[in-house]
Amino acid sequence: MRQTLSLRQKTGQFLQILFPILVTQIALSAITFFDTNMSGKYGTADLAGVAIGTSLWIPIQTGLSGILMGITPIVSHLLGRRQEKDVAYQVMQGIWLSLVVSILVLVLGFFFLSPMLNFMNLEASVRNIAFYFLLAISFGIFPLFGYTVLRSCIDALGQTRVSMFITLVALPVNVGLNYLLIFGNFGFPRLGGVGAGVASAITYWVIFAIALLFIYKAEPFVNLNLFRKFHTLSLRSLKELLNIGVPIGFSIFFETAVFSAVTLLMNRFDTMTIAAHQAAINFASTLYMIPLSICMSLTILVGFETGSGRLKDARQYGWLGISSAAVLSLATALVLFFAGNHVAGLYSDEPQVIALIQHFLIYAIFFQISDAIATPTQGVLRGYKDVNPAFIICFVAYWIIGLPIGYVLATYTNMGAYGYWIGLITGLAIGAILLLSRLITVQRRFAAKYAGQPHQQT
Repeated sequence: MRQTLSLRQKTGQFLQILFPILVTQIALSAITFFDTNMSGKYGTADLAGVAIGTSLWIPIQTGLSGILMGITPIVSHLLGRRQEKDVAYQVMQGIWLSLVVSILVLVLGFFFLSPMLNFMNLEASVRNIAFYFLLAISFGIFPLFGYTVLRSCIDALGQTRVSMFITLVALPVNVGLNYLLIFGNFGFPRLGGVGAGVASAITYWVIFAIALLFIYKAEPFVNLNLFRKFHTLSLRSLKELLNIGVPIGFSIFFETAVFSAVTLLMNRFDTMTIAAHQAAINFASTLYMIPLSICMSLTILVGFETGSGRLKDARQYGWLGISSAAVLSLATALVLFFAGNHVAGLYSDEPQVIALIQHFLIYAIFFQISDAIATPTQGVLRGYKDVNPAFIICFVAYWIIGLPIGYVLATYTNMGAYGYWIGLITGLAIGAILLLSRLITVQRRFAAKYAGQPHQQT
């Protein structure tokens, strides 16, 4: 990355960082998309089972990955201060943390997965598919979390094209394995929705191995001497990583888990409604990759400028990213409004399911607009290392306001399942307003803190 002196240069560097991240996130989302889509083509029970399994796994995966992503602002600040020699040590601490997190997930899954699925009172076929889908995924947990650390370092260096390349290699691997293992083609076992879990686990190992290869062989990673020296686990360094990563992880968890909570609460509806809801959420989540990618780009750029003491540049990057996300959200809203029937047809061949999916997608128009404000704003706040208020805001907006409103509307009105979506829209809108207010406060605080210091650009 480099210092930029004009809005045009900032826009160029922003797009240079953003585009590979966007491609990467869409490709990663496409893995889940094809898991859901191809399972749905196999059968409605498989679609529902993978939907339940995904609803349990995605919040855990994204929340814990968010903790590990705390390495991004740490590395960005080190680079801004020109302390490259400390990067290798911090990345090694991130790998240690990823190992601890992986073991914790496996232990908790061993004790609580079966009771949780039994509590949901699912149809036997749906319950079994969900269980074995998650069991298969568990074999890829460590490489997934390890890759999260490596990717966070790669992106913090501005080498987002490397992450893009790795993910673009992984996508056809995943789709190909789905084709073989879900449908049993070319003599492979016919596993249905469970095959999607096996394919994902193998894919996680592939992307981890490729990332390690880049770290060892390619520039500029070689100059950082990553993994050339063994560093033992340091509680002090882990504390710094956790102080930044835990709030990031919790804020991501609160946002993703509320969608999963809605899916789990909808178990009182029939299998067709659950499947349609999950298909609509899955596509909306794919569109969400746009503001999420902008969020990740802003964390890198704002962190770099803040570490260098260029606060004016940090502010400009922040507002550039947020405004870009808002404009793009209007474009995605048009896609949902005019092409909803075609989107629904990607997930099912049954007319009733397609009609339900299309109806759910209308509601998705409104909450993805709020996401376009809230998510990039969180990325800017992370660049400032201001992470604690964001997870409190997310918890209050999504769980104290949004989910209860959705439950009341779904349970005590004739809205049914659609009541939950209105609750989601309400929570996301309130979260966007509160996060934007927090960003304005933080920027004013930084400006006042460094006022009068000639080496700081305010």
